[in-house]
Amino acid sequence: MSLSPFEHPFLSGLFGDSEIVELFSARADIDAMIRFETALAQAQAGAGVIEADAADAIVSRLSDFAADTTALRHGVAKDGVVVPELVRQMRAAVAGTAAEKLHFGATSQDVIDTSLMLRLKAAAEIIAARLGRLIDTLGDIAARDGSNPLTGYTRMQAAIAITVGDRVASWIDPLERHLVRIDTFLQHGFAVQFGGAAGTLEKLGDNAGTVRADLAKRLGLSDRPQWHNQRDGIAELANLLSLVTGTLGKFGQDIALLAEVGAEIRMSGGGGSSAMPHKQNPVNAETLVTLARFNAVQISALHQSLVHEQERSGAGWMLEWLSLPQMVTATGCSLLIAERLAGQIDRLGASEE
Repeated sequence: MSLSPFEHPFLSGLFGDSEIVELFSARADIDAMIRFETALAQAQAGAGVIEADAADAIVSRLSDFAADTTALRHGVAKDGVVVPELVRQMRAAVAGTAAEKLHFGATSQDVIDTSLMLRLKAAAEIIAARLGRLIDTLGDIAARDGSNPLTGYTRMQAAIAITVGDRVASWIDPLERHLVRIDTFLQHGFAVQFGGAAGTLEKLGDNAGTVRADLAKRLGLSDRPQWHNQRDGIAELANLLSLVTGTLGKFGQDIALLAEVGAEIRMSGGGGSSAMPHKQNPVNAETLVTLARFNAVQISALHQSLVHEQERSGAGWMLEWLSLPQMVTATGCSLLIAERLAGQIDRLGASEE
């Protein structure tokens, strides 16, 4: 047992996803925050809010900026967020008159939420690509074994004969719907957060909309008015993640049940037992069920975090930090496991013998 099985030295052999985990590392977070600050300076210079020389200095001097993570940890303990200390360090690196133009008009939540959007978008692109691959792999199984007879079960009891194609369709069809949903979300769901102290961008005056639109374009995010206290987009993404893992959990449960009976499936590469060497445990199938249930539980936390009081919240916001990265990682991990599991299926359906 550990605080994070996704990064544990040996449990990560089961739950690990290095590609997704890296997106939630401190380094990736800080890099995305620096992207926000440099893009903001450039957008503000383009609108005449700050001088072009100041923006150039900010971009140049932050290009090789390395944060003092020990100081950041102490800063978070005091301030509750990393940005005040991070901005202090970045201003020291920029130095001169340009330093005071760094972070102009922004607030901590702008930086943190936009960093999150940048990294979530990258994660969603990875998840979409993996979904596509898994759909293709399951389609290959249907093409190979689809006409084979299979016992259909209703309410855990043998019912009537179906085909492998019927069962595989129940795995593929929802995954295809989820892929459409994620692709749609990728088009418009990841929005820049830029609202200033209370969401009004009061320091930018008439330039507010222009700067925010340019900032969004530079970062490859959607342009949307501040959403400090409107977390429905976060909850919607979490719902999509749980839909994906739920469908993969159904796939895993079906395979585990087929393996229990054994006559209608032939698999390779099952897990071993320390006490019973003859066994091949359906480890991948079981893990898909576990991760589906895990994400289903985390959904309640993300719905709780919708309650952001007034213009900005601390409590609801922090609850996202505790749940959302784990949901994303669980989804990425589930897709990797599902692809492995599908590759272990040598035959589906009753034997011709």
